[in-house]
Amino acid sequence: MSHQEPAKSGPARWERRGERVQLTTRVLAVQGVEFHHPVRGTTREFVVLRAPDWVNVVAVTPDDRLVLVRQFRFGISALSLEIPGGVMEAGEDPLETGLRELREETGYTGAPARMLGTVHPNPAIQSNRCHFVLVENAVRAHGTEWDADEELAVETLPTDEVLALARSGGITHALVLNALMLFEAQRRGAV
Repeated sequence: MSHQEPAKSGPARWERRGERVQLTTRVLAVQGVEFHHPVRGTTREFVVLRAPDWVNVVAVTPDDRLVLVRQFRFGISALSLEIPGGVMEAGEDPLETGLRELREETGYTGAPARMLGTVHPNPAIQSNRCHFVLVENAVRAHGTEWDADEELAVETLPTDEVLALARSGGITHALVLNALMLFEAQRRGAV
């Protein structure tokens, strides 16, 4: 395998040539996307997962507790402690989605809602984004409205305890850890 050093100006931007759908599921599409390297002259097909954008919600109660959900995750065949979140509908605003998902999954509502940040979950193979929403003054005001396959245990824990769990491996969902990191930095006034 040959190895070429990137140009001094940095890596080249590959040129997108075409794509074909390899598989479509209810949660994502797998595409073969052809890219051409402008310097090396090579053309390769790469796998790209196309999924809708997601939203995760850091919801803080008036007594400084975070609203959490514990649910079974099929990818790891285990329960996972997380913040509420879900899939954005086409054309939906992240703040709207965050408030909707919080209400549906936990029965909590709150205000104000504001953005903490946005990340690309895995830009090597995924095209979507995950938006992080902060909802303050969260109170339980509704019943839950779970999707057909959802079954959640809703709980609240003191904010410092949740951040300690995140640092000690008690929370392992990478996007939840991203959201909590941004939340903690915002609390400290670092962002």
